[in-house]
Amino acid sequence: MKYGYIRVSSKSQEQNTSLKSQRDAVLTAGAEIVVEEVYSGGTVKDRPKFSELIQELKSGDELIVTKLDRFARTVSEGTTLAKDLYDRGVTLNILNMGKIENSTIGTLLLNVMLAFSQYEKDMINERCREGRMIARQNPNYKEGRPKKFSREQIKLGLALLNEGKTYKQVEAMTGISKSTLIRAKRKNALDSNL
Repeated sequence: MKYGYIRVSSKSQEQNTSLKSQRDAVLTAGAEIVVEEVYSGGTVKDRPKFSELIQELKSGDELIVTKLDRFARTVSEGTTLAKDLYDRGVTLNILNMGKIENSTIGTLLLNVMLAFSQYEKDMINERCREGRMIARQNPNYKEGRPKKFSREQIKLGLALLNEGKTYKQVEAMTGISKSTLIRAKRKNALDSNL
């Protein structure tokens, strides 16, 4: 049996063409069953559907993925996983590389490509860390996503609520969502009780 595995790491990627293009590619390559996963956070090893699929594969099966990073992101993980599949008689087909044979050359090719993949991931992480360190030198820097609405805008929304406007009316007037107004109202109540 030929199994395709496709994955995106965010809901927004699920909605765009990323998942569809992966699905089309593995189906074109002959996948009879396609396992898809939207998984973000954690490590690449934390993919529950992928782990289930790997356990189901048996001798004569073929695992088809579009790119190496859908299979593994580190040399040690990829080598261990590939060895396990080869030992069970499973064929590994990484579409942008081709079928990886259970041979000395196949193992070398896989390890070299995994090393590049791991290097790329590590470089991205390093650049992000450096960017955060530089940003933290700015005295106005704050961790996390910036607030969408200023304190004055929230105060205006709360004032409109106190004047008798409904959440829906305040949201239409200010653009501030009901949930944001409720949180601000709750926070104000807590602050005034202190």
